[in-house]
Amino acid sequence: MRIISGKARGRRLATPPGKSRNIRPTADRAREALFSIISHKLGQSRVLDLFAGTGALGLEAWSRGAEYVTFVDFHLQALELLRKNIEIIIPEEDLTCISIIRHDLRKGLPLPKLTKKNNHPFNLIFLDPPYSKGLSVNVLEWLAYNKAILAEDALVIAEERSSEKLPEQFGILQLSDQRTYGDTGFWMYKSVSTTIS
Repeated sequence: MRIISGKARGRRLATPPGKSRNIRPTADRAREALFSIISHKLGQSRVLDLFAGTGALGLEAWSRGAEYVTFVDFHLQALELLRKNIEIIIPEEDLTCISIIRHDLRKGLPLPKLTKKNNHPFNLIFLDPPYSKGLSVNVLEWLAYNKAILAEDALVIAEERSSEKLPEQFGILQLSDQRTYGDTGFWMYKSVSTTIS
C-alpha cells in the first residue's frame, strides 16, 4: 500500500500483518479511483477520517493538499499503525495539521473532542467501518443531525461492501454519486443545501 499522488507520492504505508479483524485498508486501485473523482475537493480542505485504520484515506488527502486531518479510531493496533504511517508520511514541521482521537464510533461521534480540536467544520469526511455491520448507516445519521461539524460544502464518503444498499438521504445529506470497484463501494453524500455537481 502506498500514497498515490501529491507531496508524499510513492511512499509506502505500514499495513497490518496477515489478516486483521479490525483493519481492512482500502485497496490502492479503489483509493486511486476515488481520489480522481474528488480531487477538486482536496485543496485547503479540513478532513475527518472515521474508522481510520492505517490512515490511508486521510494521509492521501493530506498529500494532495488537505489543510488539516483528524483521524478517529478505537483499536490499539490501528492506532499504532496510524501513528507509524503519520511518522512515515508527514514531516515533523507539519504535524500541527494532524490530530488523532481514540473513540469507539459504535457509541456515537466524539462531538466534544471534534469541536474542541477544530475551530472550523469539516469539508470532507471519510467513513470506512467494518463492512456489513450497519455502522455506515448509524454514523451517517449522526453526521446528518450534527450539522455543526459539517461545512456548507461538505462531502461525506461512506465505503462499504459493494453489494450493500445505503439510503439516498440522511437528513441534510443527499446521495450524489455511487461507485463500485470490485468488492468495494463508495457512496458520496452532499448537503442538500449545496449544489450537486
